[in-house]
Amino acid sequence: MAKATSVGWTREHFLIALNVYCKLPFGKLHKGNKLIIDVAGKMGRTPSSLAMKLSNFASLDPVLQARGIRGLSGATKTDCAMWDEFHTEFPALAPASEQLLHDLFTKDDGREVDFLHRDKVRLEPAARFIAWTGPTESTATVKVRRGQQFFRQAVLNAYNVRCCISGIHVPRLLVASHIKPWSGFPNERVDPRNGLCLSSLHDAAFDAGLITIDEQLRVVLGKQLKSYFPQAALEQNFTPFEGKPINLPVKLAEPSKEFLLYHRESVFML
Repeated sequence: MAKATSVGWTREHFLIALNVYCKLPFGKLHKGNKLIIDVAGKMGRTPSSLAMKLSNFASLDPVLQARGIRGLSGATKTDCAMWDEFHTEFPALAPASEQLLHDLFTKDDGREVDFLHRDKVRLEPAARFIAWTGPTESTATVKVRRGQQFFRQAVLNAYNVRCCISGIHVPRLLVASHIKPWSGFPNERVDPRNGLCLSSLHDAAFDAGLITIDEQLRVVLGKQLKSYFPQAALEQNFTPFEGKPINLPVKLAEPSKEFLLYHRESVFML
């Protein structure tokens, strides 16, 4: 039997690896990570091969570079080209990469590949994360759902599965919140820079324009929020975080200042 290390890096393998990179913190990009072991096995590669590719991508990550963190220095021209293509073509390639990852583990469209439980890759019912219409779901709808799943997993993992305002660390209470609304901006729907990891309550307030994030990435409370909530509820859920900086993602998905400006000017209610 041929060794897994002899398997060439196809375009499909690159897209799967880029997908995985978006969902793992920098300190977990090693061959002993059970998630990497699971994915590499399905790809027919060794964990070392996949971990090395992920570390090559880390050397290209501008957020890590800005923090003085370096991955491996062996990124190839193809690595660089695929990195650039993936991040300039998020609307098409993020759902495509999620579909490829999904198909590695299952052909059941009623299941989604879940990376949030970091002990191993899990298959969870699609309805737990995203609305699923059943086995007759159209191809276009499946593509949208794959994009939503990629976005959710990438954003939550970028923030270490914690609300960036409150620090809540319960996955089922967390939302990958869109900064620019999902419905009006298809090109930004799956871009992790258009996401914040928020608790369900803070997501609802952010989506309604009752809170926003300022230029220094600090939490701003709107006057309407203060008029809607009883004082006790404000003091428990919002006031302690007013003027405090959000917790930034560990890599890749630092929120876009342009997108946050849009939220302040077009969504937030003073």
